[in-house]
Amino acid sequence: MNVSLILIILLVGAFATYLAGDKLASKVALFFGLTATGCSIVLLNHFNLGENISYSSQWITLPKVSFALQADGLSMAMILLTVTLTAVIILSSFGNEFKNSKAIYSLILFMSFAMTGTFLASDGLLYYIFWELSLIPIYFIALIWGNGDAEERKKAVVKFFIYTLAGSLFMLVAFVYMYQKAGSFLIEDLYKLKLDINEQKWIFTAFFLAYAIKIPLIPFHTWQANVYQKAPTLGTMLLSGIMLKMGLYSLIRWQLPLAPLAAKEYMYIFIGIGIVGVIYGSIVALRQKDLKKLLAYSSLAHVGLIAAGTYALNLDGFRGAVLQMIAHGFVVVGLFFAAEIIFRRYETRLISEMGGIRYQSPKFTSMFMILVLASVALPTTFNFIGEFTVLYSLFQVNVWFAILGGTTIILGAYYMLKMFQHVMLGETNKKLFADITLSEGLTMVIIIAVLFFFGLYPKPINDLITPSLETILNTINKYN
Repeated sequence: MNVSLILIILLVGAFATYLAGDKLASKVALFFGLTATGCSIVLLNHFNLGENISYSSQWITLPKVSFALQADGLSMAMILLTVTLTAVIILSSFGNEFKNSKAIYSLILFMSFAMTGTFLASDGLLYYIFWELSLIPIYFIALIWGNGDAEERKKAVVKFFIYTLAGSLFMLVAFVYMYQKAGSFLIEDLYKLKLDINEQKWIFTAFFLAYAIKIPLIPFHTWQANVYQKAPTLGTMLLSGIMLKMGLYSLIRWQLPLAPLAAKEYMYIFIGIGIVGVIYGSIVALRQKDLKKLLAYSSLAHVGLIAAGTYALNLDGFRGAVLQMIAHGFVVVGLFFAAEIIFRRYETRLISEMGGIRYQSPKFTSMFMILVLASVALPTTFNFIGEFTVLYSLFQVNVWFAILGGTTIILGAYYMLKMFQHVMLGETNKKLFADITLSEGLTMVIIIAVLFFFGLYPKPINDLITPSLETILNTINKYN
């Protein structure tokens, strides 16, 4: 039994969902999403018992390309995040009606297949193929089932597609260059390369362009808010909850170990870029009138802090970044889903047209409040564990990085609580806010349970990811 089974389940699920027809599509998609989640848990148990669940087979002879899937603690954590959130996102969409629903649900599973492949691939060209494949489903999901004016939506989605594709081409060039040096795309062979500082600078920059656009980091963020707003909510969840984690994960897995000298030389610059994103995203979020845009800029601030922790180049930075990736995935999906629940009833995303929800739906108000508090890293929530660890890693580099990075908590608390006040409190809205349905409540409870469980007991994830992160950090420090 190996990790390729998860890819098979998701790919077969994508085709089965399409063939099931519109009436059964959502249920079939959920079945395969849950099956993939169950399979990943079984594989995790095998991994914890010390079994080899990786997979490798020769794929292309010239150039030498292997279908190599690496299962270590880091990749297993990201797979669990991907398949679990895929199932949660599908469940959350049960309150929506989509035209040609068999197509959108099959695209969700295909996107999950591509993202899972990205987290598993240990051959550079295979990784690049999965990386690009994940872009195709979200392009069509946002373009066909998105919101607002069709022309504006088309412009936003096409910009995102071209921007992301163009950035990835620099990464492909870097892989080709390293292949000529190593004679292989396998990650272990690329790690062994002895590149001089100038070569590493070019490779570091090429990878940064691809990842900075995908995450996104300032100043490569210009596509984000519009696409998050124009995409259907399940598309926004896929982008913010999982897809941006591909870039953050790849910083640790690919960019930093392949160009460690450049990473150390540029450390302060890229930590600074991450922290600027924290401050910029928070300030812009304060000015937003659209709920989805506010959450988009809030996400920009949080991923800036994660990136800063990653570039700190210490174990606490890596560990905090991965913990915060997972926590952010769940909380941002929960927040965007809460925004979707409000839209289903009020048919607006303007904060000024909301209010008084707590009087009509105290259960939903309580759940939304918990998500807001988790977003601002309240102790006992998962986000607190991640943010505290990242800030501690920045403190080890420079105390001012930690102080400036900590503004995400202060500013985040201000704009999130202010948003909660306008959306949930105040006078009762003239429109009826129906109480949440069973599927809506179940989705929210699952997300909140994860945030509290790992907020109180993060040891399982810590134990899972730490050995892999130590190995990668040793690779980065090999030039010392």
